Amino acid sequence: MSSSYRAGYIALIGPPNAGKSTFLNTVLGEKVAIVSPKPQTTRTSITGIHSTAEEQIVFLDTPGVHAARGKLNRFLVDAAWGALQEAHGVILFLDGSRYAGNEKALERDLRPLQKRLGSLDAPMAVALNKVDQIKPKERLLGLLSDCAARWPEVELVPISARTGVGVDTLLSVIRNFLPIGPALFPEDQLSTASVRFMASEIVREKLFLALNQELPYNIAVEIETWEELPEQNMTMIGAMIYTSKNSHKGMIVGKQGQNLKAVGQQARQELKELLGTKVHLELWVKVREGWTEDGQFMTSLGLGS
Repeated sequence: MSSSYRAGYIALIGPPNAGKSTFLNTVLGEKVAIVSPKPQTTRTSITGIHSTAEEQIVFLDTPGVHAARGKLNRFLVDAAWGALQEAHGVILFLDGSRYAGNEKALERDLRPLQKRLGSLDAPMAVALNKVDQIKPKERLLGLLSDCAARWPEVELVPISARTGVGVDTLLSVIRNFLPIGPALFPEDQLSTASVRFMASEIVREKLFLALNQELPYNIAVEIETWEELPEQNMTMIGAMIYTSKNSHKGMIVGKQGQNLKAVGQQARQELKELLGTKVHLELWVKVREGWTEDGQFMTSLGLGS
């Protein structure tokens, strides 16, 4: 390892659905954070580790910061700000396609972030994401101008996390934020998330996608049983899906169990790729009223951590 090697923590922060998780998965070349078209998909600070011959970037992918109402949302926002405590640099992600030509939306979404960002000790850059969706391009120039006036000292990097445009430029900006020092994790490690946690996130992602606009946001997934059978090249997994309303249980299960069956099939396929074994997956649904206001229960699920 050379004397110029750099390593450190970088927090990815921003309003919900800005594309932080997509960026993380693109950089790592592996899926460590679940992605859906819906805001508030990320509920914990996921750590993704990007290692090269010159540096190791330990990304903290945080829940989207928004005006928090209810205990679950406050939990998520606290997790996002907590990630900043150990960060050597911060990347503020903004959905460029949402804000181009819509300065009021930018103003509104930045309100919950403004005070904390103003008192940052760590250096910051702004990633204007989803630029591939901004048409005509003059609207992007207007947004860059607005952001330059707002953050005159901060580097602005237009990117598309989905297509990879501008990602290398952002990585070179991030490298300058890292202190010189040895790697913090083994170079072949991609995440600090446990395999059980990633399995629960895969099931939750498939629920997000299967239920589409009807999704009740008060869904959580807990892995209850996990048994590895090496001689059969099989992993036996049992997952409990929690929801806070009885009416939502029917939506999750679907007519004659079709929704739950489809979710199980899709999750099982991805789990096979993750684990490299055959997978037997059982899903159950349980109504637990008021769980989104139960701090102890949310902590036991690992939310916000």
